[in-house]
Amino acid sequence: MPKQHFRFHDGGRTAAGYRGTTGDCVVRSIAIATGLPYQHIYDLVNRSSVHERTGTRKRGKSNARTGVYKSTIKRLMSSLGWVWTPTMQIGSGCTVHLHPDELPPGRLVVSVSKHLTAVIDGVIHDTHDCSRRGTRCVYGYWQPGPVYARSIRQPSLFAPRTEERPQECRVSAPPPRPARRPRSPQPPRRKSFLEWLFD
Repeated sequence: MPKQHFRFHDGGRTAAGYRGTTGDCVVRSIAIATGLPYQHIYDLVNRSSVHERTGTRKRGKSNARTGVYKSTIKRLMSSLGWVWTPTMQIGSGCTVHLHPDELPPGRLVVSVSKHLTAVIDGVIHDTHDCSRRGTRCVYGYWQPGPVYARSIRQPSLFAPRTEERPQECRVSAPPPRPARRPRSPQPPRRKSFLEWLFD
């Protein structure tokens, strides 16, 4: 392996105000490879978990701090314009290792067993050297697609929705009451027989 095959990089976690260690390799590696802010990717992951469904094999949902499901990673990376290249098929065995001579140049988000790491021009950017001296098997990697630059300028699939402004509640004055009709004059009361007799 080259003299410098590993470089420590937390993806901007400390600069974003987070402390301590946690299982944020998905957020960290995507932030490093794409150059997007750590907090931005952190929020994208948590918003994308809304689309997930739970079941007997999938009880919890993805979380930027504790772990992300592969299906959510796929949706997120595709929304950013990155393309997946598998390097291992069922029954094929390990064909590509986490070694600069076996990976293409450029910016990559590499998937290994239970981990995601960023590789830039053959150099691993992570909080630890996860290459196992160049023997760790690579399942596949994400790399920028032809629409990546355009996707950065467009709103992401998981971008927060703009809040709709509440409509003004206009209280209109009640309609005027219709004018009362003048009462018709009552006809003169007819005199009784006694009133007529003694009048």
